[in-house]
Amino acid sequence: MFLMTIWGFFYGLELASNSLDQMINLIYLEYIGISFIPASWIVFSLIYTGYKKWLRPLILIPVFLIPVTTFLMVLTNGHHHLHYSSVGISNSGPFPLLELEVGPWYLVHTFYSYIAFLLGTLILWGRFKNADPLYQTQSIFLIASGLFPVIFNLLYQTGVIKPFSEIDLTPFAFLFTYIILGFAIIRYQLFSLKPVAQNRIMESLTVGVLVFDGNEKLIDFNPATKQFHLDPGKIKIGVAASSLFYDNEAIYNIIRNVEEKIILINTVKDGQELNLRVKSIPMLDKTSGFYGVIILLDDQTDQLKVNKQLRQQANDLIQLNELKDKFFSIISHDLKGPIFGVKELIHMTQSNIISKEEFYTMLPEVSKNMEQVAILLENLLAWASSQLRGEHIQIQNFNIVTLLTQQQKLLDRIAREKRIEIILESEEIIEILADRNMIDLVLRNLINNAVKFSSAGGKIKLTAKRLSKEVKVCIKDSGVGISNENLKKIREGISFTTRGLNNESGTGLGLVLVREYVKKNNGKLEVDSILGEGTTFCLYLPLSN
Repeated sequence: MFLMTIWGFFYGLELASNSLDQMINLIYLEYIGISFIPASWIVFSLIYTGYKKWLRPLILIPVFLIPVTTFLMVLTNGHHHLHYSSVGISNSGPFPLLELEVGPWYLVHTFYSYIAFLLGTLILWGRFKNADPLYQTQSIFLIASGLFPVIFNLLYQTGVIKPFSEIDLTPFAFLFTYIILGFAIIRYQLFSLKPVAQNRIMESLTVGVLVFDGNEKLIDFNPATKQFHLDPGKIKIGVAASSLFYDNEAIYNIIRNVEEKIILINTVKDGQELNLRVKSIPMLDKTSGFYGVIILLDDQTDQLKVNKQLRQQANDLIQLNELKDKFFSIISHDLKGPIFGVKELIHMTQSNIISKEEFYTMLPEVSKNMEQVAILLENLLAWASSQLRGEHIQIQNFNIVTLLTQQQKLLDRIAREKRIEIILESEEIIEILADRNMIDLVLRNLINNAVKFSSAGGKIKLTAKRLSKEVKVCIKDSGVGISNENLKKIREGISFTTRGLNNESGTGLGLVLVREYVKKNNGKLEVDSILGEGTTFCLYLPLSN
């Protein structure tokens, strides 16, 4: 542009001159611009496109060889007339004009100039034809700015447009160059990386960005925005916020309010739940006040799920820690007490502190306590196994009625001491698909609990019924029942302790294992209870094929 200005400025002075000597001297100055414009276009193209490594002496010397030669040819034209074969003044126009006859070197320079412009243009377009759209637009404006002078020069050289047979309009065509470049600098921030960087950032953001002006018209958005909107086709430049969010008043309201705000929106898109975090950032000017708002849309669905899972895990850890503390208390009290009692009883008998008759009198009570200790110990070992190394679940086919019969016989003696009858009602064979040892422990805990909380003379009914794809096993007692508070704890897997009607100890561990083992065997546990009438536990276990 500097070289263009030199050419245009001194050409204007040439047109205003009257003497041949003045005109020739001004031509010398004009050719500072004319000679070097083609070479500067190539150098600019290499710099602008980032090909600076090509700006080496081996490249620059051939590029500037003809321009330097041209300038020297013009300065010494009077001695050889290779650039201009003749120079004179024409008075055929409204004012004196320099009349020139071109020489062979003039043609060489003209041909070089067109080749240089074409080469620079190819460098520009080849670099940016697949680049960011903004860079493409900038490149088009650059090429157009150089194209106008070339076209006018071509028309001058061919004589199509040549006022008064001598006036060259090429320097005046530079005005179009300045206008085009000026517009590109203002509108597209030509020569600045800032708009391209902004576009890249907007495109790379996973957060949706919407920019509204003071009239609530959309003036910019990024591609990520479309994945959050129920109708992506509506997101277009110029659309009104009221049209874009007519079905979501909450978002529209924060666009209208001139304050920074964050809201959470729950919606459904493509059949999936979508939890959006919507933030409004008003754009305020100290002089004119509010002039727009930026809306950020962020999908919080996965984050909310993770947070929920973390909260659940935290609650599980708290419960597990409480259960662990409780079990240490059980080991130190409920397990140690009966064993130390037996030890002291044997010691007292051996030391003749009590007689054999007194020993035999105490033996039934000791036996009953040891049976509870055996069940407690089995539960503790099962729980420790699951927590420390995890169970190795062995799914197999077996007859659930056989397990019910075994547990009925095993606990029948304890039940008879309380005058409780255990009744089994079922078919002879019902095969299920589960881990036999786990289900055995589940049934033993449930039947033992039924015995503990049943009154003397009560009945416990065991039933097994074949359904379409599963087996329903129920243990029903006529005991004291379970409160609503404790029913809720059972369903949520929270441990609690209640003593039996004959003051039998309880740990709360049994029902925790029951719930866990049923779940691990692809089953389901249901419990119904009425205070003062009794409780029914039902297991739903997979039926064998």
